[in-house]
Amino acid sequence: MKNIPIRTADEIEKLRLACRLASDVLVMIEPYVKEGITTGELDRIMHDYIENVQQGIPACLGYHSFPKATCISLNEVVCHGIPSEDKKLKKGDILNIDVTVIKDGYYGDNSKMYVVGEASVKDKRLIEVTQEALYIGLRTVKPGIRLQEIGRAIQQYAEKAGFSVVREYCGHGIGDQFHCDPQVLHYFSDDSGVVLQEGMVFTIEPMINAGKKEIRLMGDGWTVKTKDRSHSAQYEHQIVVTAEGCEVLTIREEEITSGRISRLMKNC
Repeated sequence: MKNIPIRTADEIEKLRLACRLASDVLVMIEPYVKEGITTGELDRIMHDYIENVQQGIPACLGYHSFPKATCISLNEVVCHGIPSEDKKLKKGDILNIDVTVIKDGYYGDNSKMYVVGEASVKDKRLIEVTQEALYIGLRTVKPGIRLQEIGRAIQQYAEKAGFSVVREYCGHGIGDQFHCDPQVLHYFSDDSGVVLQEGMVFTIEPMINAGKKEIRLMGDGWTVKTKDRSHSAQYEHQIVVTAEGCEVLTIREEEITSGRISRLMKNC
């Protein structure tokens, strides 16, 4: 299948920088995620930070005519939520912020969940399971395994926990392009025989629903919601396959200090 790029050491170094900037945006914006702020204002803060502080480019802005610098997906929105001045955050909301930064022609892509105030017990569980599903996918990665094993591990874990995995959207290769091969499915399916090799760079970004897996695309052509209006969560990291596992290029310090994952994930 397909022409999957194997990145050089120089390319990986450029990707490390772009990914560090992308993860820094998610850390920077956290104190602003509070009751009463609009998703449009959050987007403006991140847009300004990327361009004027990081001297980078927000990859989403203008991508296939997407109108904003970031994607902000609230509650039942699965992905590609368009930030809006009409959308004020309220207590109990959960939201995913997805940020991709271009630096010196290379892309860093990541997302994480935020909670406004205190989440419901059900939403807390959804968020925890979704983050752990990502980590399980990361732990699966190593050279020589079939690509489909990532999706198998994520699906088994999420469904055993009582949640469902969105089928229509997936992780993707990334480097000097926003999206390239391989497509990284978060459920078990045919992968056309793709075997992971050292130097492959891609995202893992499971979208997990509290209810059923079915989704619907809204009239703006971007916003995706759960069909049954249940809440949805997503976490995303960008990785490079290494000799023993993977390097998580977008890892945040909070994840390292919590002991949940390490920068260098090894398959055990």
